[in-house]
Amino acid sequence: MTRTVQTSVCIIGAGPSGLLLSQLLANAGIDTVVLDRKDRAYIESRVRAGVLEQGTVEAMEEAGAADRLHREGLPHEGFKLAFDGDQHRIDLTGLTGKTVMVYGQTEMTKDLFDKRTAEGQAFYFNVDDVVPTELKTDRPSVHFKHDGEQVVVECDFVAGCDGFHGVSRRAIPSDILRTFERIYPFGWLGILTERPPVSHELIYANHERGFALASMRSETRSRYYIQCDVNDDVADWSDDRFWQEFARRLGPDAAANLQTGPSFEKSIAPLRSFVAEPMRYGNLFLAGDSAHIVPPTGAKGLNLAAADVRILNRALVEYYKNGNAQYIDTYSETVLKRVWKVERFSWQLSTLMHQFPENSDFEKRMQRAEFDYLCSSEAASRSIAENYVGLPLD
Repeated sequence: MTRTVQTSVCIIGAGPSGLLLSQLLANAGIDTVVLDRKDRAYIESRVRAGVLEQGTVEAMEEAGAADRLHREGLPHEGFKLAFDGDQHRIDLTGLTGKTVMVYGQTEMTKDLFDKRTAEGQAFYFNVDDVVPTELKTDRPSVHFKHDGEQVVVECDFVAGCDGFHGVSRRAIPSDILRTFERIYPFGWLGILTERPPVSHELIYANHERGFALASMRSETRSRYYIQCDVNDDVADWSDDRFWQEFARRLGPDAAANLQTGPSFEKSIAPLRSFVAEPMRYGNLFLAGDSAHIVPPTGAKGLNLAAADVRILNRALVEYYKNGNAQYIDTYSETVLKRVWKVERFSWQLSTLMHQFPENSDFEKRMQRAEFDYLCSSEAASRSIAENYVGLPLD
């Protein structure tokens, strides 16, 4: 027995990008169905990014889901780069007139779920065997199993917001899809702890023993990272070992304010840069991690996904409201221009702030020279600031 569901846009993936797209389309009166291979509790529990560009905040405002963000989020006017103990502050507001907002992706996801649920959004959780089909036709469909039943969603468009390991990108034929990838020879060991942040602004630190990042989720909850071997076992990193290594890399001045304590989340994430082209195939559109991955240096992953969604939303609304397919036809070209610029920035900052095992003494001196140039050049600092607060949509 097969159940058929009709909708305008079928969204594969109920993470923040899928939820944001669903809400923005709903605001324009466009119907969607959202499906995910996991359930809501699992999706909300995933610990991810925590720094939102101004454009991402604006997207949440457009979605009508920014009330708690503005109550609990922490606006930041700058951040610090450190190199062997020397610090340089990037004055975001002074250089660009903009700020960023510290607010966890988990919280953003909860806010969007609450709003979509309150408005009666059709969700299918814990689905299996998802197959997008007939993507080159005017009426594509998405087939999947849900609670033992075969379901077919017939729609006008399919939005693939299902992440790097999802099915959407794989639905593009291999002779059309091109991928570009850079695997970094290290990972990030991250912890969450219920302690006040060591600094009221983020600190990105390059030390001879490796990278460290002091971040936060609130005024009482800190998120800290250190560069580690990607093959390390989390079990080998006790809290005491982490704190000792983190303080050493942060430097004595910053570490003097460090409050240590037990961690309640600890994990190792590999670092990669990845881009898939094109981001449109027929009436399938890729958005977010299904099409691209950036290293977490600079906090661009979630923000890049939100920008994709805003551009895709504009294209779909223009099509449904005015019958204009121009933005649909140029979607892939538009987003990829921006994607590659953001990839460049994340690669640049990662290259500057990490210890690469293959680097020669010459390359290490080049890293130091780049840092010294940033310290002495307002133009160089402004370039970092412009990318950090977020590039224009197109």
